[in-house]
Amino acid sequence: MTAQVYVLYFAKSVELTGVKEEELVAVPTPISSGDLWTLLLRRHPRLSVLRDHVVLAVRQQYVAIGDEVVTLGDGDEVAVVPPLSGG
Repeated sequence: MTAQVYVLYFAKSVELTGVKEEELVAVPTPISSGDLWTLLLRRHPRLSVLRDHVVLAVRQQYVAIGDEVVTLGDGDEVAVVPPLSGG
């Protein structure tokens, strides 16, 4: 199965991708969070600098990049959340 999802980029990831959001079609589901990250890296290789400092949020729930399996549905949001700075 596949899903159509919306990817939202925040903070440094916006700089690295040049977009705030994009639609991805035919994302395999279920998918591990590591494979989802790899899919995003193929589209935006510059994101690799965030690898050890980023989490994903799927349907507003944080997911560490690794072996965690997520099931995506059409219209789901996936957010790329790098560390935020500020006071």
